[in-house]
Formats: sequence, structure tokens, C-alpha cells
Amino acid sequence: MPNDEMYLPLHVGASGKESIGFQRDDEGDNISYLNYAFCELTGLYWGWKNCDASYKGLAHYRRHFRGEKKTKDPFDCVLTQKEAEDYLKDTDILVTKKRNYYIETIYDHYVHTLYPEPLDETRKIIARKYPQYLQSFDHHMKEKGMHAFNMFIMSKEKYDAYCTWLFDILFELYDAFQDEEYNSFHARFPGRISELLLDVWIEKNQYSYKEVPFVYMEKINKIKKGTDFLKAKFFHKKYGESF
Repeated sequence: MPNDEMYLPLHVGASGKESIGFQRDDEGDNISYLNYAFCELTGLYWGWKNCDASYKGLAHYRRHFRGEKKTKDPFDCVLTQKEAEDYLKDTDILVTKKRNYYIETIYDHYVHTLYPEPLDETRKIIARKYPQYLQSFDHHMKEKGMHAFNMFIMSKEKYDAYCTWLFDILFELYDAFQDEEYNSFHARFPGRISELLLDVWIEKNQYSYKEVPFVYMEKINKIKKGTDFLKAKFFHKKYGESF
């Protein structure tokens, strides 16, 4: 884990597991037991309900925001608190560099790689509960790039407002598919769809943002990742694992 005091190591999905020495996400108001479907969002929820920091955000054990230090060791080049504070003087939210799909839209990429029904149901929920967001949702689905990975840093007020909106949608979405027999990979649709909703919320509320590069903490098999992307695009073969 990064050594900078800005970071609070959080054990997500801690419910029923032995301690690893980090703050657990099954303490206080929590949804740790839903980690199998909500992924890192159980940590996002814990931060919403249990953390009073003036600025809050999320990164992962696999990915962190990259700071300005140049080094080959990924842990030595992670964004520092000083760097984050400087960036946030001029913008509302820090997000990752945009992930571009180039040859297909966000909607098309999702339905080529995963089951489309949860995403289509998300639109229905937004249309019914938050119709003022529908135009931004539809616009974003037609885009070919997104700020991915559920990574961001923003003020407590914005973080809490985002979580209020996001989880209201996701809990209803989760309930709508409890009768589906998805395997462990595809059961994570709430976590994946949340990645698509951050830009919708930012656009609708007209918040400014700064893109910050991110660094992988593990090696990525780029050949397999690219091959599976093309198989999904041209042969409609769904993803079966994370990269």
C-alpha cells in the first residue's frame, strides 16, 4: 500500500474473513456482504457512511493515481496528498485518464462483453427515478471513452451526494436481477455499471474535473486483453474474467 498519509487501506469484502491489518469494510454502517456483486463499491459505501474526511475518494490495490515522481517502482510514483491538494485548487474532481474504445461506443462495448439486461434496466431506473439525468446517460452511452475504474477524489459534500444518487440506482438494479443465475464473474454487474455512471453524474451537474494518469500495480496481459476485446466485438464472445 502507498505510504502517504492520504491513503486509508481498506479491506473490502471483509465480512466473514480474517483480519489482514487494514480497516475493515464490515464495521459500522456497511454492505460488505454484497462485495461479490458490488466489488470495490463496498469500500465506497463504507467511506460514505463512516468517514468524515473533507475530501474522499477511491483507488484500488490494482490501480492508483500516478503522481509526478518518475520511477519504475509503481509504489514510489503514486499520487501524494500534496499533489492532490494542488490539483483540487483548480478543479472539482480528480478522475483517471479517459479509457478509449475507439471502434465502438460505451454501450456497444458493454453489451458485446457482458450481458446487456442490467445496463438496459439501469436506463429504465434512471428514466423513472432521475429523469433529469436521462439525457446525460444517453449521451454518455454513445461516447467512445470513459473515466473508468470507479477512481476519483472529490469533496466530502460531492462524494456523499454522488453516493446517495449512485446507490439508490444500484440497489434497485441489484434487486431486479436476484432471480438470474449469473456466474461469479457476471454477478458483478453493479460494480461494472457504476463505472459508467460517474461521467453521467459529472456531466449532469456540470462539475469540472482533471484527468490524472493511473499506474497498474500488477502486470497486465495486454495481448490477452486485446484479443478478448476483439473477440467480443466481432464474434460476440462475452468476457469471462477480469484483466
